[in-house]
Amino acid sequence: LDRYKGRCYDIEPVAGEENQYIAYVAYPLDLFEEGSVTNLFTSIVGNVFGFKALRALRLEDLRIPPAYTKTFQGPPHGIQVERDKLNKYGRPLLGCTIKPKLGLSAKNYGRAVYECLRGG
Repeated sequence: LDRYKGRCYDIEPVAGEENQYIAYVAYPLDLFEEGSVTNLFTSIVGNVFGFKALRALRLEDLRIPPAYTKTFQGPPHGIQVERDKLNKYGRPLLGCTIKPKLGLSAKNYGRAVYECLRGG
């Protein structure tokens, strides 16, 4: 199982900042499904940012080996087809997940879910 663990291979202090560091972490490619952007970002962002021992965290760089990027086929069609399907123009198309742990009241949580589902 050790071969599937992420490895922190370097830690540097942030110049001029107390108790702030840059950590360099590498993950084995065997953990990631080829050609799946969703799997890649869910694995990196979901696991790292969900680590409760850290009070603050910022992803500053993500390096993907060229051999892995070649497994991505790209979209079957362009953004215009998506906009036509959704009848949404002149604004970014976003996807989101609303999680209850955001600390919203039931009323505000319901409003956020409604806006998310209607594409607002």
